[in-house]
Amino acid sequence: MDTETGMRVEEGRLFVRGPVTYDNVVGITRAGVAAIKLDNGVINLAEVTQVDSSAVSMLLEWVRAAQIHGRKIEFINLPANLAGLIELYDVDALIPSGCTGKSG
Repeated sequence: MDTETGMRVEEGRLFVRGPVTYDNVVGITRAGVAAIKLDNGVINLAEVTQVDSSAVSMLLEWVRAAQIHGRKIEFINLPANLAGLIELYDVDALIPSGCTGKSG
């Protein structure tokens, strides 16, 4: 676990933990991009405790990084408040399908 970013990689999956807000989103985004470059394309958000609109920007940056590096990306276990922000900002079409709700 990276205590600075609240992230860990386990069995090829990236787990994000704790708040994802304006205060810490830059570090989490950078760590996620680095993990995506290493082909950790499944990102589990079940342990995210708080979000603001910057979390949506983070997801979009990770999608972009995956596209640039030729990787597939899948978000699983999105918190309801994050899924709601994605729908509110009408960017659900930009997030890979099947990513806007609790799953696997």
